[in-house]
Amino acid sequence: MENCWDLLEWLGPDTSTTVFMFLDDPADIVRASAVSRSWRRFVIVSGFSKNLCLRICPEASNFTRITEVSSSQKAVKVGPSTAVEWESLEREHKVYTYLSYCLVSPKGKRNCSIEAISASSTDNYPDESILNTLEPREEVDARPSYWSSGGEADPGVPETLTYRLVSKLCIIDEIKVQPFQAFFQLDDPIYSAKSVRFRMGHSRLSQGTGTSVTEGYANSHGAANDNYNWTYVSPEFPMVQENVLQSFKLPRPVICIGGIVQIELLGRVQRQATDNLYYICVCHVQVIGRPLSPVLDVDVSEAVGHSVLKYFPDASAVENQARDFPLHAFAARIRHLGAWSGWNQEILNVLLRPVTVSDDEDGSDEDRFE
Repeated sequence: MENCWDLLEWLGPDTSTTVFMFLDDPADIVRASAVSRSWRRFVIVSGFSKNLCLRICPEASNFTRITEVSSSQKAVKVGPSTAVEWESLEREHKVYTYLSYCLVSPKGKRNCSIEAISASSTDNYPDESILNTLEPREEVDARPSYWSSGGEADPGVPETLTYRLVSKLCIIDEIKVQPFQAFFQLDDPIYSAKSVRFRMGHSRLSQGTGTSVTEGYANSHGAANDNYNWTYVSPEFPMVQENVLQSFKLPRPVICIGGIVQIELLGRVQRQATDNLYYICVCHVQVIGRPLSPVLDVDVSEAVGHSVLKYFPDASAVENQARDFPLHAFAARIRHLGAWSGWNQEILNVLLRPVTVSDDEDGSDEDRFE
């Protein structure tokens, strides 16, 4: 054992930090923290998980602090300030590692849009309301389902569609927009925009889901943007004049802090023959990503860059159990069928074994990730 030495001690803190900063996968940071107690302490104190999360998604810098919310009331710990600081660092490491994992993981993605808030204008309300864009069908009750802007003589006038997501914290990868083709008009014109741009952030109004925001549908041209703080604005994407669900993949995963997404429709290409005005029409919208609730939530501030990230460890445990369930259910089914003897016991034990990746000093805490 005399020839055994710790690589971190041999390299020194500065060189070790330089090496660890090259890690670009949250799983690698988790594995490094599981090597030994000294490595775990070095990883946590150095904040590598937070640093990686900020590199993957700069919007995470809006979180000024992290709070833990648990159903089990813990006694207030009395001890030296270093112990309290260590607990805070551990919590930060765990939360940012989980957040980084969600950012790079392809699992759990779905349509996150849940509620239409407002359109900058509407031609015939409520028949051509923004509410129609949440309906995946192009026709409902034998009538076309779409949103139509008001008509404009200037083709450069933009329009906006604003939506609330299923959670106040969502990781968004792409947004899909389908222009509407008016089959009931001569030559079946398609009323697409020239390009689109996306904004994400939170409302400055009440954070509830009441009707004070959702009533602003008809002819509220350009007035609603003052009600939001945007933490992300995407590049501009060109649209094609086709009646298909067009996918606009963001350059990187984005954390939508506050659960509000706005689609900015830039430029008009189609003029209506009956009034010689330009319109934009959309029949369907999807915001594709991964909601972070119930494990994470956020309290947003009026000011950009001042949000409190809330961590729910009880919900995290339930999520882990849900991930484990299919394998355990599979094993139970095998036992029920009496086929257990035909399986290699050791292989099944490996499949069903929980994944533990920490070597905490008291052995009581585990970070569990896929």
